[in-house]
Amino acid sequence: MKQLSGASIQFNIALGYVDANLDKATAALRRVSEQGAQLAVLPEMWSCGYDYRNLAELAKETPRVLDAVRRTCADLQLVTVGSLPELDNGIIYNTAYVIDRGEIVAGYRKLHLFSTMREDQFLAAGDRALVAETSVGRLGVAICYDLRFPELFRKLALEGAEIVCLPAEWPKPRQEHWKTLLRARAIENQLFVIAANCCGIQGKLDFFGLSQIISPLGNVLQLAEEEDVELVASLDFTEMAKYREQIKILIDRRADIYGTP
Repeated sequence: MKQLSGASIQFNIALGYVDANLDKATAALRRVSEQGAQLAVLPEMWSCGYDYRNLAELAKETPRVLDAVRRTCADLQLVTVGSLPELDNGIIYNTAYVIDRGEIVAGYRKLHLFSTMREDQFLAAGDRALVAETSVGRLGVAICYDLRFPELFRKLALEGAEIVCLPAEWPKPRQEHWKTLLRARAIENQLFVIAANCCGIQGKLDFFGLSQIISPLGNVLQLAEEEDVELVASLDFTEMAKYREQIKILIDRRADIYGTP
C-alpha cells in the first residue's frame, strides 16, 4: 500500500458513562469513514475514562463495547485502535485493541503505568510489545505514558512498524512534552504516528487535546485544538521509503555498542 488515509478521534470522555462514550466513538468512526479514512485511532480508556472506583465493573462492559465497535468496523471496512479496561481473571489491564474490518486481531496491554496518577495501584502492566499485521499495514501500538520511553518505539520500528497508533489521556500542564515527544518518536524511527488524546475536564484533570498525525519526517500533518474533533490525513508510504533510504537510521545503528531495545 503506497498511501493510506488515517484518522485521529478526539473527544471529551464522560467519566464512567460507557454508553454515552460508545455513541460518541461509533458516530465519530462513521464520520471519518465518510471522509475516506481506512484507519482510525481512539483515545485511551475511551469507554469510561479513569473512573478508578468503578473500574472493575466498567471493565465488565468491555466485551459488549468491543462487539459494537467490531460490528461498526465491519460495516465501514475500517481498522480501529483504541484502549479499554480489560478484565482477565480478576486483574484489570489497560488494553489497546486492534480491530481490522470487524475482526479483533490483536491486543496490547500498556507496559508503562503512570505511578504519579496511581495507575499501578489499580491496573496491571503488560509484558510484551506489539506490532500487528493488518489490512492497512504493520501497526505498532503504544499508550500515553509509553511515549516517554523511546526504547519501546525503537523496538516497534525494528520489528517493522510503519505506523505507531497511540491512544492517550495526557493532561495539562505538560502540553509541550506531548508535542515534542510525539515528533521525536516519529523522526527518530522514521515512521508515522497517529496520536489520539482526550479533551475536556474529568474530575480534577483538564485534558488539552492536541491530537496529531505526524509524518516520518516530523511534519505535523494534522493538529487538533482542545475541542471534540476528528483529524484525517493522507499517509504517503513512498515518501517514508525514500526518507529511510536517504538517511539510514535503522541500518546505521551501533547495536554492538549500546545493545538492542
